[in-house]
Amino acid sequence: MSGSDVTRDGLRGGRPGREAPTGARAGRRRRRRGRGEQPMVPEAEFSSYYGKPVLNKPTWKALDIAGYLYLGGLAGASSLLAAGGSLSGRPGLARPAKLGAAGAISLSLVALVHDLGRPARFLHMLRVFKPTSPMSVGSWLLVGYAPLTMAAAAADVAGRYRLAGSAATAGAAVLGPAVATYTAVLLSDTAVPSWHEGYRQLPYVFAGSAAAAASGLALAAAPAGQAGPARRMAALGAALELGAFRLMKGRLGLAAEPYDTGRPHRLLRAAEALTAGGAALAVLSGRVRDRRLALAAGAALLSGSAALRFGVFQAGVDSAEDPKYTVVPQRERLAARGG
Repeated sequence: MSGSDVTRDGLRGGRPGREAPTGARAGRRRRRRGRGEQPMVPEAEFSSYYGKPVLNKPTWKALDIAGYLYLGGLAGASSLLAAGGSLSGRPGLARPAKLGAAGAISLSLVALVHDLGRPARFLHMLRVFKPTSPMSVGSWLLVGYAPLTMAAAAADVAGRYRLAGSAATAGAAVLGPAVATYTAVLLSDTAVPSWHEGYRQLPYVFAGSAAAAASGLALAAAPAGQAGPARRMAALGAALELGAFRLMKGRLGLAAEPYDTGRPHRLLRAAEALTAGGAALAVLSGRVRDRRLALAAGAALLSGSAALRFGVFQAGVDSAEDPKYTVVPQRERLAARGG
């Protein structure tokens, strides 16, 4: 074969000494070669440019912000118990609840400021009041709530200024439910899939968790004879937390997956066991009047509430890191609209 023949074959895409089969011959060869093979479609991979996630994951520090979520809930529900104890003539319940609310909200603010880096950044959030922003509303809510809890606790400890102390206790109780639940609205208002998709149930989850934590603190600190409201709040709070969380997971679809894997799964399983066990011990402690049972119930409820907040926080971070939790639900919504 001459050099010109080789060149012509090369330009036609062939190889020297061989001809590419065409027509019926090519079809028969393809059928023989493909016999027994099945076409395979590779699984879809959800990624973005340069392997980066679709969303920027939350940069909040886990210890600071999850602690802030937990302590705010503990404070808000404790204010309700404090008001109930004062109105029902249970000073042994009201005092630890007032002190708990003041201490928890103070630590909550410390955690928030530590995450922000400088106290001035928190003050900058107060320059405007924006009703459509959960962060803005929450900042102003804390500014109004924290001094009330401190005034209520100070008046109770000093035994003076009873009228002012009662007014502060009532004011803190009015704001307490919002303090306990606004952080759920704050998380749901983000684009983080496992938080945003649960916006309907997450406030109820946080409300139940807050009630369980506050009742746990009261059970550990109040005399058994005056802890009746705390025991009832423990049972109601545990039922609300566990029921709302199961309902939320059932409605999240794919975004529920981070709650069932890895560290969030372990934390949330522990939260479920501790909260349910703590509520059962709380009810039992009222029947047998055993101080050790009340302490065990209090520790379990406080720990369960903390595990829930840290588990929810970590699940949200995990869902923001994996693009599929953002891409797949968006495609499903688009398909539903088009169909």
